[in-house]
Amino acid sequence: MSQNKVILLLGTNLGDKKKNLVTAKEFIKAEIGKISQESNILENKAEDFTSNNLFLNQKIEILTQLNPFELLFTIKGIENKIGRVYSTPLQNEIHTDRLIDIDILNFNEISINCKRLTIPHKQIYTREFVKSLFFY
Repeated sequence: MSQNKVILLLGTNLGDKKKNLVTAKEFIKAEIGKISQESNILENKAEDFTSNNLFLNQKIEILTQLNPFELLFTIKGIENKIGRVYSTPLQNEIHTDRLIDIDILNFNEISINCKRLTIPHKQIYTREFVKSLFFY
């Protein structure tokens, strides 16, 4: 089977944020595939909602044999294991605080646009901090 090259965005603004990133990467290595590159970690304010908690964000490149939908299912399982709770955003807001968020930014440079999954991620070009995360 061929390896798929995927870029993920990790984000956390609750709890021990550095530990949340480390834990997410451990699950990703165990359940999804090899991490081939990691970006710097960036601290930034929440976007699209009001929060007093700063985020830590990091991009990682992974190699996986999973298809995009298997990957999404596995990511949601990892978020659940770490303790992510989906709560209702405040009126006129899109998101809420979270222990971990894992977004698929790119998958083999393909495009998918359906109810459950959009690749490339629809906010990849509008979130300024994503452009500031560089691989080393």
